[in-house]
Order: sequence, then structure tokens, then C-alpha cells
Amino acid sequence: MPVDPWAIDGLTLSGLETRLVGAVDVMADGTALGSRSGVRPGDPGLTVTLAGSTINCSAGVAAVAYAGQGVYRAAFPSSVSPGTLTAAHATLDRIDLVYLRVWDNSVDASGLNKGDIVYLAGTPSSTPVAPTPAGTQIYMPLATITVPHSGAGSPSVSTSVRPYTTAPGGILPTSTAPPSPYTGQYYDDGSGLKRWNGSAWRTVSALLPSVSDQVSMPGSFVTGAFTDFTSGQWPPVTVTVPQSGMVEITVGAAVANTNTSTSTAWCTWRASGALTEGGSEKNGVATIGARTYASRTVIRSGLTPGTSLTVTPQYNVSSSGTVGSVTRVSDGQLIVRPLAG
Repeated sequence: MPVDPWAIDGLTLSGLETRLVGAVDVMADGTALGSRSGVRPGDPGLTVTLAGSTINCSAGVAAVAYAGQGVYRAAFPSSVSPGTLTAAHATLDRIDLVYLRVWDNSVDASGLNKGDIVYLAGTPSSTPVAPTPAGTQIYMPLATITVPHSGAGSPSVSTSVRPYTTAPGGILPTSTAPPSPYTGQYYDDGSGLKRWNGSAWRTVSALLPSVSDQVSMPGSFVTGAFTDFTSGQWPPVTVTVPQSGMVEITVGAAVANTNTSTSTAWCTWRASGALTEGGSEKNGVATIGARTYASRTVIRSGLTPGTSLTVTPQYNVSSSGTVGSVTRVSDGQLIVRPLAG
């Protein structure tokens, strides 16, 4: 069937046609003709606050999408107050909702054509949840207000329910991965930038290393075994395995053992949690009857993303003389760097 394209002289587009065409400017929601509702990232507008018991919402703009109806754009040029906070219950907590509502008579037969900010008190409960608007079809949540029972504290506002939207191809700040992603799509979950490679979300932003500097040596060395430094001597490092399943581990120190011509000293580490690995020639630096100042870097892969990895510095000396001048493992540094995939 023919349609009225935007924009040709002499054509008159209906509200529905205009909203559907406008969807091309807003991030898709994974459905045909669908869009993602939200405020603009970095825009302080439509922020809900409390002034005593008065609820306020700052001026701002939003895109409110509704299935089959395209995108409604709503602009509030000045702050508004949707009402006064309902009094706290005597014994039960409550979660209230503040939302942006759009009335469209052609859709909801409400007899109204307008947008407003609405306050809806929740139901007091031992396990309270935010209410769902009844009789309202087109809306977008802006904030929840947690209201403790009487005498249990002050109400608090959270804007975490307020969604964000961007232009197509924009980077979306969200804790939940966008549905039906396309290859090359990005989003930021607050811990790093993610990209959909066609089969999985991969972290592409630089991940900062975790660094632990040695504080001191033991007063006396245990001999003949790989031994942990105490957390006071050289703290362990704990990181979360990235989506690549790969981490880079570097250890370095001044190691020396001149107690005999064949005395050895090692600086190494052991891993626990996402990886089980002990100190060995594969991951340490060593000396024999001499002094060595060196570092060793290894990469470990195939780890389970999201799991915790702890790397603990260790030493091993075959025999021990005077700590510091004859036998030493000092001035060490341990670096654990998650690797982006």
C-alpha cells in the first residue's frame, strides 16, 4: 500500500504517520517500527526530587514509545509538581512511582490529548513493590520513592527506573544489555564499554590494572616451600574476570640469596578462585647464589567471565642467611590486568 513519506509538499501526515516516521531518529527496541523510550543521556531534565512532602519534577524532554504508535515526544518547559507525598504507613514500608503519562484519545479513547507528570502511591507491604499505573497505556517511569513506615526514616528518591534513549548508533548507558542487538552495537554498563560482535557482548574499553606493592619482607624466611607473603607484607590482588576470560599477571622484585653458591630465591604468586595455580617456574622470577632484579608476565585465558580471581604473592628460598643483606625478596610489585576481548 502507498504511504505518505516525510516530507513532500501537499501531503498531510496524520499524527500516527508522523510518530511512526519519527521513530527513525530514536534507538530501536528490537522490533519493527519500535523505539526505545527514555530521556537523553547527560540531560538533567525530568529529575524527581522531594522538598519536604512536595514532589517536584524538573523541566525536560523525553521520547515515549508505544507499540504500533511510534514515538511521542513530550517537552515540559518548566518544573512541575505532581502532588504531595502520601503519609507513611504506621508499620509497613511503601514504594511509590512518579511517571510521565501521555493521553492520546485516538489510542486510549480517554477524551484527552496531553502529557503530564503523575504521582502514584504504592501499597504498604512487608515486601513493597512499585505500583503499575491502571488505565494508562502510554507512559514512562521517572522515579520511585521509597517511603519507610512511620518513625523509620525519611523517604528517598531513586531515578534508576528512568530509561535512557539515544539516536540510532548512539552509546546507551544502561545496566541491562539492549535486546536484539545488531553487530557493531555498543552500550556502557558503568564498568566498561560493550560491543556486540554478532554472537556475544565483548568489553572493548580499556580495563585498569590492579596493582599491589610490597610493603616489607618477613622477619625470617620459611625455607624449602612456596610461601605466601602475609597481607601486611604484600597484599594479594582480587579482580573480576572480564568477558574475554583473559587476565595478564606480572610480578617483579629484587631477589637475592648468597647464603651459598647454590642457594635459590624465588618471587612468584599463586591464584585462587577463577584460576587455581601455584608458584612455579612458569610464573616467577628467581636467582641462584646471586642477585637478580627482574619481572615476569604471563597471560591466563579460558577463565569464566564474571568470576572472582585472587592472586597472592609468594616467595621460596632454599636456605636463608641474614634477611636483607644475604637473602631477600624485596621491592616487589604485583600487577593484575583484565584483558578486553
